[in-house]
Amino acid sequence: MQDVAAQSQQWSFVLQQLVQWVVSGVAWIVPFQSNVFANVLRGQTFWELAGSSVLLMLPAAVFVAGIWGTMVSLYTIPFRLGRSVTLLQSVALAWWDALRMVWFYWAGLVRFLIVLVGWVWGLIKLTGRVIVGTLKGAITSPLAMLDATSRRPGVPWPAFFMLVFWSMIEATIFTFTLKPTASELLGELTGYEVNGFAFIMLLWLFLWVLVAGSFACIQVLNEAIKSKKYGQIISMVAIEIAVAMFEVLFLYRELVDAMTPWLAQQGVQLTALETIGLAFFAWVGVRGMTWFLFGRFGAPAMIALLGRQAFAVQGGAGQGPAPQMADYWKGPIAALKAEREWFRKEARDVFELASLPVLQVVAAGLNFLFVVFTGRGHFTLPFKSIDEVMAATHFPARVSGEVAP
Repeated sequence: MQDVAAQSQQWSFVLQQLVQWVVSGVAWIVPFQSNVFANVLRGQTFWELAGSSVLLMLPAAVFVAGIWGTMVSLYTIPFRLGRSVTLLQSVALAWWDALRMVWFYWAGLVRFLIVLVGWVWGLIKLTGRVIVGTLKGAITSPLAMLDATSRRPGVPWPAFFMLVFWSMIEATIFTFTLKPTASELLGELTGYEVNGFAFIMLLWLFLWVLVAGSFACIQVLNEAIKSKKYGQIISMVAIEIAVAMFEVLFLYRELVDAMTPWLAQQGVQLTALETIGLAFFAWVGVRGMTWFLFGRFGAPAMIALLGRQAFAVQGGAGQGPAPQMADYWKGPIAALKAEREWFRKEARDVFELASLPVLQVVAAGLNFLFVVFTGRGHFTLPFKSIDEVMAATHFPARVSGEVAP
């Protein structure tokens, strides 16, 4: 019994010495790695801390992982007597890969910055071409549209929009001219104070319809004269006289009244008949200028549009083929389509340049862990593409007859 107890004490002492020897062999790594990371993360400003972290954090982590893996691997040599040489070769190769990957990491950062600057510059140039193409198309498209409408018969959209815009201008002018009189009259009729904004909107809409309708009356009268429909001519002349008298009495007369103080200062006194005559002269002048400029082309289009009728083009075929309309979106869209493949390829290259240096350093650190457990590194470095990284995540198939380490 005493021999058994003495033998147990001896084994216990041996195990304690062995554990103390192993612990003392790796215990120094803990304060060492603390000093390494403390020096890496030392910085007075944010940029100093960020720069040291980007440049030194991963290399320092691989260096510490290499020390841990090397020390633990050395302690496993007694259990791998038949493969000790292979183990030492794997440790040496892991250190060689770690040093190479750290250098490739720093070189990859420089390469990534250079490519990123070129990529951003290319993006800026593409954006400039898109903006210039858009502005050029926006400027040249209306000119091309006017050139096309002058060579080829069709709906006279410029005249139509000018007619609508002119009706809006006249309605706006007469709205502010008639507002005091009309609001006072409406207030006396209803006995309520009229809301200013609502009254202006309603009055403007009424006057816009009235002005546009006067152009429509002239167009219908013109068509009746061309077709020699005498009954329609008489009715339209009567209607046009009524329209003219209404606009003269209620619209253009107000403009003449606004000029009365100035005429009085010049010694000119207007009677009621002279005021109406001057207002009628102003109406004829305005309607004549606007009619011959765009009214005779825009009024038929407006009537056809309101009646949902096909616009009859007069004059037959044009003098030449219409130029192709310039679409100012066509250029930018074509540029984006042409650069789509460039964007896709450059985005993949930038992602690969940013990922490979980091993943290679991480793989070099993990190889030390694989050396401890399997006796050899798992990753074959360096990675040539991101596809190799994806393919290196699984263990290769074991060859038949191969003995696990």
